[in-house]
Amino acid sequence: MGEPLGLLKVTVVQGKRLVIRDFKSSDPYVVLKLHNQTAKTKVINSCLNPVWNEQLSFSLAEPIGVLHLEVFDKDRFKADDKMGHAELSLQPIASAARLKHIVKVSAAAGETILRKVVPDSDNCLAKESSISCIEGGEVVQRVWLRLRDVESGEIELKLTLIDNNN
Repeated sequence: MGEPLGLLKVTVVQGKRLVIRDFKSSDPYVVLKLHNQTAKTKVINSCLNPVWNEQLSFSLAEPIGVLHLEVFDKDRFKADDKMGHAELSLQPIASAARLKHIVKVSAAAGETILRKVVPDSDNCLAKESSISCIEGGEVVQRVWLRLRDVESGEIELKLTLIDNNN
């Protein structure tokens, strides 16, 4: 990896309408991957609308990568079942952080929206997402990602980029 850009904190907020992989429910957990870094949430037992509110951290460096997300159903006696996957380009949040420095945005008075990202065929966004600069200079993006290769399911993430220039 190249030049370090900062710390990316990813809060896996919640899931909704996840698929059943056990008898009547699932025991979901989320695995996030960025380059060679991997982190996973705790398992929420017997729940199709889990709330994790769990923060996972990654080093962000050039080249800016794609955050890969996979949801699994924890099984005791066999391999964990796949419950879908999604990807999120980190280019928009990294670009917004650079823009913040160029235009010298100060969010001392609350929150400043730096850009919006709309759903398209290249991303897994379920709805439009805003990238903002908040008090303290952090750049934040909240996203709902639609899971792929599965009948239903969405995951909400909150990304916070704490760049090296703060």
